[in-house]
Amino acid sequence: MLGQVLRRLRPAAGASTEAARGYSSAAKEITVRDALNSALDEEMSADPSVFLMGEEVGEYQGAYKITKGLLDKYGPDRVLDTPITEAGFTGIGVGAAYQGLRPVIEFMTFNFSMQAIDHIINSAAKSNYMSAGQINVPIVFRGPNGAAAGVGAQHSQLQAAEILSKEGISAEVINLRSIRPLDRAAINASVRKTNRLVTLEEGFPQHGVGAEICMSVVEESFEYLDAPIERIAGADVPMPYAANLERLAVPQIEDIVRAARRACYRALPMAASA
Repeated sequence: MLGQVLRRLRPAAGASTEAARGYSSAAKEITVRDALNSALDEEMSADPSVFLMGEEVGEYQGAYKITKGLLDKYGPDRVLDTPITEAGFTGIGVGAAYQGLRPVIEFMTFNFSMQAIDHIINSAAKSNYMSAGQINVPIVFRGPNGAAAGVGAQHSQLQAAEILSKEGISAEVINLRSIRPLDRAAINASVRKTNRLVTLEEGFPQHGVGAEICMSVVEESFEYLDAPIERIAGADVPMPYAANLERLAVPQIEDIVRAARRACYRALPMAASA
């Protein structure tokens, strides 16, 4: 049955989807969930070779409702519920991409992608290079990760900035849309304007995104810094299940405020005050 579905989805030779895409220039504020849903809907509408596959993406409309409404709109041929077997449906998705389809493979949480890591790394990511460009693998792997109890952006910068403004500290907040490519130009332009840098991430402190951001500033804008860089990250532990422990494991508003105060000489560094 699944093989029949994938054959029906095979794109016509030379078919162009660019004309079908219509992008809105009107900006509006929406949740990340709705933005993901909208992006998936837009791509599926524009390109019949795009399809979704994963656990509960169809009848349940996504574990976190990212795929809400897509089964009704595009049908079971393009929104496929799978068994709980990440290695299996990831391999099917990679094979479909080899044949010119454009799968979006959703993991209920990205931790579960470890079950399929051989397909992700060796079958998908390396194939274009290993085949000298003869094999393209147009595939997307997606899913949530990190803190889950609130399932939202409760660790708001966009609030820390308001608290700091009352103390006369103006914070320029850059919310990076991607980490590869990393918008080094925007980061360094901001540092050259403010002469300070505070990085914030929920990941582990060692070898994290914040470290890469710091290095880009050291390489390109070190002479502009008026204070040591402050780096805020999650605790170096697996994410706890209990809500009270989870809160201690991820950055909070007060952590951001304290780091910004230190960077602006409003408070002594921890080592000096100890």
